[in-house]
Amino acid sequence: MAGRRRSVFHLRYTRCMLSVGIVGLPNVGKSTLYNALTAAGAEASNYPFTTIDSNVGVVPVPDSRLDALARVLSPEKTTPCAIRVIDIAGLVEGASRGEGLGNRFLGEIRQADAIIHLVRSFGRSDVSHVFDEVDPIRDAEVIDTELVLSDLEVLERAIAKRSRDWQTHPQEHAAEKARMTAWKDCLERGRVLRSLDLNDRDRHDLKTAGMLTGKPVIYVANVGSDSEQEAVDRLRERDPAAGVIALDAELERDLIELSADERAEFMTELGLEVTGLDRLVRAAFDLLGLISFYTVVKNKLQAWEVPAGTPAPVAAGKIHSDIEAGFIRAKVVSADELIDAGDLHAIQSAGHVRTVGKEHAIEDGDVVEFLFSG
Repeated sequence: MAGRRRSVFHLRYTRCMLSVGIVGLPNVGKSTLYNALTAAGAEASNYPFTTIDSNVGVVPVPDSRLDALARVLSPEKTTPCAIRVIDIAGLVEGASRGEGLGNRFLGEIRQADAIIHLVRSFGRSDVSHVFDEVDPIRDAEVIDTELVLSDLEVLERAIAKRSRDWQTHPQEHAAEKARMTAWKDCLERGRVLRSLDLNDRDRHDLKTAGMLTGKPVIYVANVGSDSEQEAVDRLRERDPAAGVIALDAELERDLIELSADERAEFMTELGLEVTGLDRLVRAAFDLLGLISFYTVVKNKLQAWEVPAGTPAPVAAGKIHSDIEAGFIRAKVVSADELIDAGDLHAIQSAGHVRTVGKEHAIEDGDVVEFLFSG
């Protein structure tokens, strides 16, 4: 939008990126999926524990609306939202007791905002597996059991530390005691915490407490040419609180290595409208409850991610803390309206740009210019 002395133009962008961790048993295709997502070339082979240290990459979020805005505005640079992806080395039975470097890997999962849980659903005999037979439900249960046991251990320590305060000031800490006791009961029944009826406050508290099984999860069935729908249906039935998709990690890796024209031709032959990777990244973005807004600064178009319902000043802080602190107002227009108009000046002349204050909640697709003091 049109520039002003007190708009965001002279400030350098900063961003705190959300992260997802790829977990699963050894040798189910995590590094292959990570390579496809990030094109980073992490080592992958058909032997367990190829990945000893976690690989970290940044993956852009597919956004057709951002692409359309770029065609309309012809910016010098376009920057999409992005998610940090962590390829965490394979977990095994006993990980909660430290088996297979389990404690270290579990600690890395705690740092992630969400989990991509990859389960093997292909039966190639030339690729080894930690069990004799391929069974995605069993594999999912093995990992979830280790996460439940780890959560229970962490929670029991936390309860032991809080018990004195609970006894000394029972009324003041009644809500906390009830909440943590409910979590413990859930875990002792072998259930993941996301199976509880959680509100936003619950999710925040679970994240603060470092509870692994309270994190949003997408199960990814790494399939071959068959059994895709069966694997998805079984995983969805097992865990209704989780997202579930199917993809072929090797196919996705092969697609990403092709040129854009070759990829488009190959996808047409396969009958694919979008890649499995695009579906996965978009699903992770949506699972985290995020929406996108856009800024146009010095002819640079950028997408930003915030939770749905974020007030305008808080969204401004996503760009820079000074903008949030000095927020005065914002000018907002819908990306769809801007795309339809085909020109920024035209939509301004038509009076479709709104001026909003601190109470405005950013909506998905807002194109925003923040005005601030300082």
